[in-house]
Amino acid sequence: MKEFWKILKEPYEITKNVEVSIFDLIIIVLVLVVATILLGVIRRLLTRSLPREDKKKFKVVFSYARWLMYVIIALITLHMLGVNVTGIFAASAALLIGVGLALQTLFQDIISGIFILVDQTVHVGDIIEIDSKVGRVEEIKLRTTRAVTIDNKVLIIPNHLYLTNTLYNWTQNGVTTRESVQVGVAYGSDVQLVKKLLLQAARNHPEVLDDPEPSVWFMDFGDSALVFKLVFTLADSFQGNRPRSDIRFEIDKLFRENKVSIPFPQRDIHIIEKK
Repeated sequence: MKEFWKILKEPYEITKNVEVSIFDLIIIVLVLVVATILLGVIRRLLTRSLPREDKKKFKVVFSYARWLMYVIIALITLHMLGVNVTGIFAASAALLIGVGLALQTLFQDIISGIFILVDQTVHVGDIIEIDSKVGRVEEIKLRTTRAVTIDNKVLIIPNHLYLTNTLYNWTQNGVTTRESVQVGVAYGSDVQLVKKLLLQAARNHPEVLDDPEPSVWFMDFGDSALVFKLVFTLADSFQGNRPRSDIRFEIDKLFRENKVSIPFPQRDIHIIEKK
């Protein structure tokens, strides 16, 4: 037993000023395990009366503080065990600089994650568009945000992209969004009939909201067509592709029934012969 205890207490020189034994490492591990249990109990006590969404947000914020606490507890434990903590920093200064340069993107992700929580740019459940990718936010972690796309694919977004890219939050002002479908009709068409048919196509779809009512805008006199935009409101913008497709099918059907033609681009070519 004495030999075993001697092995545990045998100091191993890491640097000239830093010596750590197996016993020191065991104590640190035990302290961190106890700290993890206590922090988990504290988090549950603090969040037991919070709504579910607020619990998720608090959990993310608490995870940042927890890692900082781990570092502080480990340093205090080493100091109490007689380890020269100042020597540890001095010995690892050059290494830390190198690691810092190599992991600068990681640090950007972490800092960006903190900004997300502080300024409330993104919440769990929001529908966001970044770098032409659309997804519903499922989880905001320390380094990344996990979202699920319309195609049910998992989208992992490094948090630093929120600082370097333009972010569109589809649902920050509410779950409803204004959508549109654009169509061109041949010159000479009855524009009032076109307006009536476009409104009918929108109102026939069960997912289009009655309030605000759909509207039709006469956009332009195009090169080959009169351009109209049908504007309508959806309750679930995340599934907007399907209603837009359904409405296009309905527009094509109504136009065919009422003999309204959708022209294709045309060009007149004039050949001039030189004499």
